[in-house]
Amino acid sequence: MFIKLMKLCDLYKKERNSVKCLACAHKCLIKNGRTGICGVRKNISGKLYLLVYGQIVAEHIDIIEKKPLYHFLPNTKVYSIGTVGCNFKCDWCQNFDISQASKQGIIVGEKRTPEQIVNSALKNNCKSIAYTYNEPAIWSEFVKETSKLTKKSKLKNILVTNGYFSEESLNYLNGLIDAANIDLKSFKEETYQKYCGAKLEPVLKTIKKMHEQKIHIEITTLIIPGVNDSEKELREIAEFIFSIDDKGEIPWHISRFFPAYKMIDKETTPFETLKIAERIGKEAGLKFVHLGNV
Repeated sequence: MFIKLMKLCDLYKKERNSVKCLACAHKCLIKNGRTGICGVRKNISGKLYLLVYGQIVAEHIDIIEKKPLYHFLPNTKVYSIGTVGCNFKCDWCQNFDISQASKQGIIVGEKRTPEQIVNSALKNNCKSIAYTYNEPAIWSEFVKETSKLTKKSKLKNILVTNGYFSEESLNYLNGLIDAANIDLKSFKEETYQKYCGAKLEPVLKTIKKMHEQKIHIEITTLIIPGVNDSEKELREIAEFIFSIDDKGEIPWHISRFFPAYKMIDKETTPFETLKIAERIGKEAGLKFVHLGNV
């Protein structure tokens, strides 16, 4: 059952003859009748509407280690939900069929209320709800409403995110989010711009801010041959993570790349590269370095 829903956004402000979206670090200036980069936040007659409020296109019960979170509620089940749309355009995206759909004007999903999501999580003995599969920042209003009910039900809230939050959206969700897995895709500005259509600095700010907000964070880096696999860059990533917590207790997930989306002709990450990254992470002082997709 596919139903179009819209809800007035909280995260925006009027600016000249447009509206400025505040949900993510792009802070798109959106003209009447247009959407932002994500394709799911639309200016309709001077007001910004979320086109995917309550429109869940992916809904599954996972083990929490799949997020991946290895050091938060281990060996428990998590109720995972996502919508269409994303504020990135990563050439290697494994969920491109839903993340990029809204940019072609495709808005689909099965109607769900926050109450239904929480009740389904409780019924299936999940200990948490994860906002995942696509970027949760772009549907922060639904994340917030669901998170408030989740807290009342003694469940935990999890973000699986590319980290491209705005300061406004981080403050908007402050006190509601318990854990996050944040992608740190590269440590080069040009890589973010070329492959993701974004910038590096907002991601670094999000990681720092979430740590300051006492959110349990784990970092994931998908290592792609020829893109972000140099020892220099891997060392920069590891040293940055250590700089956030000099006890070295922020976990780093080093994930193996497999050909996908616009990179189907690129080689799979050699296992030896993962071992090099693991060594670099430990040399930097990180206590928890995990190899993924192996």
